[in-house]
Amino acid sequence: MMSTTNNTVKIGLFGIGLDTYWDQFEGLESRLRGYVDQVSEKLNGYGAEVVNLGLIDNAQKAFEAGSRFKREDVELIFLYVTTYALSATVLPVVKKAKVPVIVLNLAPEAAIDYDSFNNLSNRTAMTGEWLAYCSACPVPEIANVFKRSGIAFHQITGTLNDEPQVWREVEDWIAAANVAHTMYNNILGVMGNYYGGMLDIYTDLTLQCATFGGHIEVIEVDELSGIRSTVTNTEIDSKLASINQQFEVQDDCPDDELQRAARTAVALDKLVAKYNLGSMAYYHKGSGNGVNEDTMTSIILGASLHTGSGVPMAGEYEIKNAQAMKIMDAFGAGGSFTECYAMDFKDDVVLMGHDGPCHTAIAEGKIKVKPLQVYHGKVGKGLSVEMSVKHGPVTLLSVVETGDGKIMLLVAEAASVPGPILEIGNTNSRYKFSIGARTFTETWNAHGPAHHCAIGKGHIASKIEKLSKLLGISCIKVC
Repeated sequence: MMSTTNNTVKIGLFGIGLDTYWDQFEGLESRLRGYVDQVSEKLNGYGAEVVNLGLIDNAQKAFEAGSRFKREDVELIFLYVTTYALSATVLPVVKKAKVPVIVLNLAPEAAIDYDSFNNLSNRTAMTGEWLAYCSACPVPEIANVFKRSGIAFHQITGTLNDEPQVWREVEDWIAAANVAHTMYNNILGVMGNYYGGMLDIYTDLTLQCATFGGHIEVIEVDELSGIRSTVTNTEIDSKLASINQQFEVQDDCPDDELQRAARTAVALDKLVAKYNLGSMAYYHKGSGNGVNEDTMTSIILGASLHTGSGVPMAGEYEIKNAQAMKIMDAFGAGGSFTECYAMDFKDDVVLMGHDGPCHTAIAEGKIKVKPLQVYHGKVGKGLSVEMSVKHGPVTLLSVVETGDGKIMLLVAEAASVPGPILEIGNTNSRYKFSIGARTFTETWNAHGPAHHCAIGKGHIASKIEKLSKLLGISCIKVC
């Protein structure tokens, strides 16, 4: 059974060497094995289960390593090049495992100590010392074989020690692998129907599964309404306590609207649990059906609570954006549902937000609950939430379905900045872009995204770019 709280991603590690060297150069093998252990210790600190196969130094061990990685179901392999090694010790491993490969071309130190090296007692000792620094030598050979074999690979070049940027990049790759793992195992609920006429948000569900993996559970609104009818007063009271704790409920919110919202939130909890949902896209007018209208006009608070707790919910049946929100949330950045509201040319910012649920974990201050007499463009009235995304660095992500039937990721980095917002009971933020509001808007739009995107905390474009490489899809960074 798929789960929204999946086991940690497994990554493979193996170092390579040449067994011919071991009898020729005393201490070289143990020294290189020690380097592999250092890499393993580093990898273990980044939230993944590491399958460390040690030093692979001949073709037979390579075949065995490939089978082991396949049995262990690793989803990413780190290949640590310790010294010169034959490409025949590499290809059988990765060809069998069939997962992306990160080549670690890491020297033990920034440079050889030339004076000490040239004063060694004999040339055999000198060669052994040189070979301990020889990681760069076989990388072109390995790259050639990978290219000719159609194997995707990526490189990290630097030193084993004293280069924090090397390990930040390693950590980003592991974070991306964890997100790919989450998406592959995610259950996305789709409830209701598209908002009629929003042609940009329509998507190919099979393409979504083929690109990200996961399962799409098609759910009727009637089921949520049915569950809602069974909710008890005790459950409503408990949910009201949670709502009052997490939100700043305004004094003009009617008690009956709070009761409606709490009832729907309890029903939503049960629906999420029943299908083990990890995300959801929903929309339904409810016109002509008073029960369903009552359900859908009271869903915002419950959907916000779930969005802030790892089950992002996108309105308007925006499936692509539910995927984007899930990606951002899996990176630990949040992922709030948003669209362009207006442009402020005086302050050079773009005002962005959306009606419907917010991401409670990334709000600037306490989230306000306000009553709306009309849901613009939708049926009915009810409670809504007003918040800004926490001030500081942010990243925008759009999952884009292209004209040639592919999925790509569109990303931009910006800053959520303080200033006046539209106090209309919706999410509202002011975003400043390094390339300016005009250039950002034109460049972003030129790539043809839907009008929705997901916004999360921090600058994580480099992680999203790595995720795209693991998924085998394009990623465009606007700024």
